[in-house]
Amino acid sequence: MSKPVDVGSIKEGQYIIIDNEPCKVVEYEKSKPGKHGSAKARIVAIGVFDNVKRSIVSPVDSKIEVPIIEKRAGQIISVNPTTIQLMDLETYEIFETNIPVEEEIKSKISSGAEVEYWKILGRVKIVRVKG
Repeated sequence: MSKPVDVGSIKEGQYIIIDNEPCKVVEYEKSKPGKHGSAKARIVAIGVFDNVKRSIVSPVDSKIEVPIIEKRAGQIISVNPTTIQLMDLETYEIFETNIPVEEEIKSKISSGAEVEYWKILGRVKIVRVKG
């Protein structure tokens, strides 16, 4: 799920969708309108799931999609070589997700640990381990 927002209202640190991939904005530059055109914005963002740097140049009055991020709490039930089995602490729904690539999160993962995870565009990312 996402919602359209004006490119001119985007700020650094916000999340946007580039090439159907949710990304965090790390750079935002706005140019002044020229003699024959509108002001342009140059946005550089890094993918949430794949850490790939993406950039986009667009008029500031056009629209860009912003993902709706669901921030939830879960508990790790089991850790497999490539995936983790998580249980949502509100709905008690059990599902599998990939092990995070970030070393500081990866080192704290163990069965029974509580984590904060984000649901973005139907995909799940573990953001931090609580406690």
